[in-house]
Amino acid sequence: MPVVQPPDSRIACAASAAHDLSGARRRAVLCWAAAALPALAPWSAAAQAQPSRADGKGDILIGRSTAMSGGMAPFLQPIHEGQDAAIEDANAKGGIGGRKIRLVTMDDGFDPRRTLENAKQLSEKDGVVALFGVSGTSQVIGLLPYLTQAKLPLISVYTGSPAVRAQQHPYLFTTRASYADELVKIVRNLVAVQTSRIAVAYENNDFGKLLLPLVEKTIVAEGGTLAGSHALAPTGQDAGDAAKALAALKPQAVLLVAAGPPVVTYVRANRAHLGVPVYALSLAAGSAVLKALGEDARGLAVARTGPSPTRPTIALTRDFQASMKRHNKPVDYDRYTGYMDGRVLVEGLRAAGPGVTRAGLVSAMQGLGSLDLGGYTYQFSAQNHHGSNFVDIVVVGPGGVYRQ
Repeated sequence: MPVVQPPDSRIACAASAAHDLSGARRRAVLCWAAAALPALAPWSAAAQAQPSRADGKGDILIGRSTAMSGGMAPFLQPIHEGQDAAIEDANAKGGIGGRKIRLVTMDDGFDPRRTLENAKQLSEKDGVVALFGVSGTSQVIGLLPYLTQAKLPLISVYTGSPAVRAQQHPYLFTTRASYADELVKIVRNLVAVQTSRIAVAYENNDFGKLLLPLVEKTIVAEGGTLAGSHALAPTGQDAGDAAKALAALKPQAVLLVAAGPPVVTYVRANRAHLGVPVYALSLAAGSAVLKALGEDARGLAVARTGPSPTRPTIALTRDFQASMKRHNKPVDYDRYTGYMDGRVLVEGLRAAGPGVTRAGLVSAMQGLGSLDLGGYTYQFSAQNHHGSNFVDIVVVGPGGVYRQ
């Protein structure tokens, strides 16, 4: 499926995506992106989107602002591929009443300011019916006032921050468990196996610092003992120092609150200086992290917010595996995440009908009720816009393969 890329200054290299970062982190972002991210497809003026029409004709336009450049891009790319596959599959079956679904994608470099700018263009110039798949806590929080102003629904986000869910937003619909759900599952699992003395390594940015109090509270509330915590630079360059500092606290396990490059450096440092189990949130251990770690990933425990992509015990997983085979993509959690979220979007559009409008899509999402995609069920209503709180704990085995 073609990706529509507007030719303005917001489509930029990793350097501009990291313009507000420190010099050290900027260099890390550039190196990471250069090593892992394929070149962006050229933009063609002929591909420029026309506004979605409410008369049941033409393509149904869905806006996607996401990191196509910068340090987070390699981690999000597999999710994008899963999203694209689900939508291409729906279009191959006739779309929505004969109308194709088209993702209009803009690069935000994982910069919250650019995410908001993109949302405004997608809404006001491209005329999208909804936004889909926005990543990042700051990005989503920054969008919420504009969603209300534009009466623009946002379906599926890649952040489990409780701040996003503190109050129900009339235009936001999530499809994944929150970090609070993940933390409770992790700590209960540790306490159940008599591993109750827990230290925390957290990323030294808004994401990590805002989540740290919740992590500490959850450890105590679930019967664990907080051994202490230590900050970890977003570049991961001080992972060795962090691991040594935590080793002095003599924890039985480390709960890692980080995403992207620092996960790789910390897991290796933990192996070298502590040797205790590391438990991570779902966003920490995607395909790019496992590939970078290689066999060093073995033993890493991860909270996952969806069923196993490799065990075809339910119809949804079998559908996903068949889709990945058609699209020649690997079967993994990241692509399954994107695929599942794409399926939810399709079901919302299908319920709204071919003459879908923004208001109609909001009503349709609320009216989905118990949505069973084939053995995996979401719950949506006017009172509940957060469709799932499912969490499982899996461990990375030999060859980077997850085992339950």
